[in-house]
Amino acid sequence: MLALPAATIRNWELRYGLVTPERSDGGHRLYTRSQVEQLRFLKIEVDRGLQPAEAHRLLADRLAAHGPLPARHDAEEPRLLILIADRDPYAAELAEFFLRTEGYDVDLAFDVSEVERRIEQRRPDLAVVEVMISGRAGAELCRRLKDRGVSSCLAVSSLDARDDALAAGADAFLSKPLHPLELVSTVKDLLGGSALLRGTARQSR
Repeated sequence: MLALPAATIRNWELRYGLVTPERSDGGHRLYTRSQVEQLRFLKIEVDRGLQPAEAHRLLADRLAAHGPLPARHDAEEPRLLILIADRDPYAAELAEFFLRTEGYDVDLAFDVSEVERRIEQRRPDLAVVEVMISGRAGAELCRRLKDRGVSSCLAVSSLDARDDALAAGADAFLSKPLHPLELVSTVKDLLGGSALLRGTARQSR
């Protein structure tokens, strides 16, 4: 997400103790949205030529003076919308976090009927569909979403369901648990990279 090696982030954590995440039961680092913005701030300053120690001092001074860093907003333009349809709220919210950090708008739905309500309100540009949602209705849901004009559909599952999902119209398939970088990279490939709407036709939807 930030193009920062994991080893660098761990080294900064141990050496400077400023961006210190919580740990999951399995020992994985869990960063808040605010901490992601702090790491982004540090990377920008280091890329500009500051030493890591200087960048951390600058960040500490800014946090003390102004509080948490605001979320990144690259432009005042409409954002592409991603619908995450997953039966597992924790998995859906984790995927939402990583995609919002990249600048996308995100809606969540936890069953097929809720997906129907969501797309009536606003049609997504891409749907991330768990194959097992609503009793393994995800493959058929991909077909219906594509028929209703959703541009791209990414199917995900802990099962070996790639062939069924692609046959139903999904544009790509990822195995769960999702790796954040793989998720973000796949979404960017399917949507063309930018999180911003492009072209007057799409903006007028």
